[in-house]
Amino acid sequence: MKEIYGTLVDIRRKVFAEVARVAYNDLDVTALEDSCYRIVPGEVAKYRDNIFRERAVVDERIRLAMGMDVRKIGEFKRLTDGFDKVDIDTNAYEKPLINVIKFGCEACPTKAYYTTNNCRKCLAHPCINVCPVNAISMGRNGTIIDTEKCVKCGRCADACPYNAIVQYDRPCAAACGVDAIKSDEFGRAEIDQDACVACGRCIAECPFGAISDKTQIFQLIKAIKAGKRVYGAIAPSYIGQFGAKTSPDQIIEAIKQLGFEDVIEVALGADLTTLHEAKEYLERVPEEIPFMGTSCCFSWTLMIRNKFPEFFEQVSDSGSPMRYTANYIKERDPEAVICFIGPCTSKKLEALDTKVKSDVEFVITFEELMGMLVAKNIEPSEIEVEKNEEDGSALGRGYPIAGGVAESVKVVAEKIAPDRDIHIQGAHTLSECMKMLKIAKAGKLDGYLLEGMACPGGCIAGVGTVASVNRVKKSIEKYKKDSEFPTPLENTMIEKEREIIQNNG
Repeated sequence: MKEIYGTLVDIRRKVFAEVARVAYNDLDVTALEDSCYRIVPGEVAKYRDNIFRERAVVDERIRLAMGMDVRKIGEFKRLTDGFDKVDIDTNAYEKPLINVIKFGCEACPTKAYYTTNNCRKCLAHPCINVCPVNAISMGRNGTIIDTEKCVKCGRCADACPYNAIVQYDRPCAAACGVDAIKSDEFGRAEIDQDACVACGRCIAECPFGAISDKTQIFQLIKAIKAGKRVYGAIAPSYIGQFGAKTSPDQIIEAIKQLGFEDVIEVALGADLTTLHEAKEYLERVPEEIPFMGTSCCFSWTLMIRNKFPEFFEQVSDSGSPMRYTANYIKERDPEAVICFIGPCTSKKLEALDTKVKSDVEFVITFEELMGMLVAKNIEPSEIEVEKNEEDGSALGRGYPIAGGVAESVKVVAEKIAPDRDIHIQGAHTLSECMKMLKIAKAGKLDGYLLEGMACPGGCIAGVGTVASVNRVKKSIEKYKKDSEFPTPLENTMIEKEREIIQNNG
């Protein structure tokens, strides 16, 4: 979606860059009052019905980028009201993380079936015959579907020989695998925060850019400017995100030029997760539990907790790669302030809601990182740099591609216990994850390791990514081959941790 939604990506990047510019230049936060005029200049609207609405949406994006809530349309509040509470150098998150910008929502129609002008008024009219509630009748120009009667079963669309009946839905709701998108009294989208698992698919799919998440850019930069020892823990899906001609080492150096003390690849943490989950699987399945779910995708874990609570104890107790990378850094520098840099929004919630919070202070996406680079006029591809030290194995580097987590655990588990034959099953998108768990509930996946990922294709399609999925996937596959460590069992960077896991679990 990044390429075809380029206009929205450009606006988001300008907002992130503007907030970063104010933070890096030690400007008073009131400097953001007129930011919307720089981001949306002139007098003529480009994207919406009028320029005032365009600027109103940008103002709400600025508030979210500062870590604040959006304003209600019917209540007066200055753009900078509450800025003093987030003008700090520590985590400023308050729920909800993902918000609908009501100024920008077009109140798209909800799910329904509609007859197009491709209808031929055929003699057989199979659509009418198969409708279980008599919601379809023949009109002057074609069949008519009574939306009040329709139960949205889709039988009419399947039966039509001309494909004249189509289903449509608001993009945000169609993308939400946990049915968290509702409607307010004006038909605008509204998020059920109790059901939301922070996957961010609604953000990625809304063509009006009416949904956005909060960021920590401002507070992160304040921490760097305050002299704190800020370390970047960058997810392996960063490969290929910042230009085809930009090397991983150039990206690492670019992040350091933003003021980071050092940058560690989370592929290292992925190796630790693999070792933990392989050992855990071998010990728990099938003696304690019939199957085990992976622990890497926080949205997948939240979905299980909300929708399949009976399976929650069957999610791996192992930490995510973000958590283990943070632990690794803290052990070597107790004064470290850790910022996870990755592709998704759910990591923000993971760092906020779990025991990870004590080790991970900030979470930003690749898209937000790009805004920081723009603010500092840093072009990674132009940086001359020597090759950095290896951090992760080939298997760890493959984590962000759908199937990569389960395959890594399978390979290592079978090396540890050659007599065991490990069965794996994976699903990406929460809708597919729901289907997989229903199959598991029927007892058809006993003995399996189940990998769940919220995004189509895996983490490489996270809402906070910058580049196309196909390009990034190819880049990661090449990067895997370049690793000197085939599996975590050969990774000398985690020799101490590996011995602890193998000896004590």
